[in-house]
Amino acid sequence: MLLTRLVDFAISPLGFGLLLALLLWRTRRHAPRWLWHLGAALEVVCFLLATPFGAQTLAALQERRIAAEVCPAADAAPLVLLAGGLRRAPRDADDVAALSEASLRRTIETAARAGAAPAMPLVISGGVWPGEAVAESTLMATLMSRLGVPAASIRTETGSHTTWQNAFHVRALDPPLPARIRLATSAVHMPRSLLAFRVAGFEPCAVPIDVRAARLRYVTDFLPSGGAIALSTAVLHEWVGEVGYRLRPGSSSDAGLPEGAP
Repeated sequence: MLLTRLVDFAISPLGFGLLLALLLWRTRRHAPRWLWHLGAALEVVCFLLATPFGAQTLAALQERRIAAEVCPAADAAPLVLLAGGLRRAPRDADDVAALSEASLRRTIETAARAGAAPAMPLVISGGVWPGEAVAESTLMATLMSRLGVPAASIRTETGSHTTWQNAFHVRALDPPLPARIRLATSAVHMPRSLLAFRVAGFEPCAVPIDVRAARLRYVTDFLPSGGAIALSTAVLHEWVGEVGYRLRPGSSSDAGLPEGAP
């Protein structure tokens, strides 16, 4: 968890921009001119990625990658929903307010989809983090039940902490799921999720939720904002994590995945 946060800071437009500015300042008397020009160009890129214009451009590039893999409307394969984290430690299994914004969006939209097909088989994947008492998937299942989804149609997987573990822990469920599944998660997170579930032996199609790319409408979209920095960081996090997954040897186990890895 700590490693992930440090990596996110280092790759974010804010963190990378600050670190680069510090490096350029410390080497100002010795660095060659070309290095200064490169540093200045990278600072401009950091500035653009800190604006809604840059963040939305990144998000659009990421989300377009799954256009050909979206599930057909009539697909009745079991649905696997990935948890999106917590914003604080939950007090108990009814404390759904502890869910992060991503988890809430994924739960609400999936519940709306399930409302049209109440018998739809559904698995929610997300475990218990150290120091917490309740799994993310348990909280999401509680909220989904409150939104009208029959509790009997919901299964939870409570042992995973990462996307890679989501895939292999869901694969190990008993009774097992069929290879063909629909995979639901945030659109930005979908390419890495599809990769992990394919390695685990599934044949997933995409049910993208929480689409972030949007049309720009204001002149202020070219000014930095906290939301834009967060969105750019989320996309860059996905790219770094996906590269790491692609470099992992094909495996039928996730036992070698370090705790807190992306």
